[in-house]
Amino acid sequence: MSKYESVFIARQDFSTAQVESLNEKLTQTIEGLGGKIAKTEYWGLRSLAYRVKKNRKGHYTLFQIEAEKDVIAEYERQMRLNEDVLRQMTVKVEEFEEEQSAILRNRDERGGRGGNRRGGPRQHG
Repeated sequence: MSKYESVFIARQDFSTAQVESLNEKLTQTIEGLGGKIAKTEYWGLRSLAYRVKKNRKGHYTLFQIEAEKDVIAEYERQMRLNEDVLRQMTVKVEEFEEEQSAILRNRDERGGRGGNRRGGPRQHG
């Protein structure tokens, strides 16, 4: 079986519970076809670089998948048909990273969620 990493963006008006439900549905699709989800990471609600289907934000999720290429083809087809998924991308990888993804590592280094990226309030005057 080959290894793949897949990132998808769900609509911004989803709750975290709805995103988890979507993740479980997609996991069942992959496992039902003989694939395996090695790891799932929920990256949270993040701003998009530009509007996608009238959304300014989206819920990002990463799947690490072990499967044959026909399983991935069906998974991607299901993603295209799902109106709740704004965008998705799947790439083949040689090996999975064992530690957290760069997105989660950077968030942890900054001290959690959000924060002021400019280093403090602006001084006017």
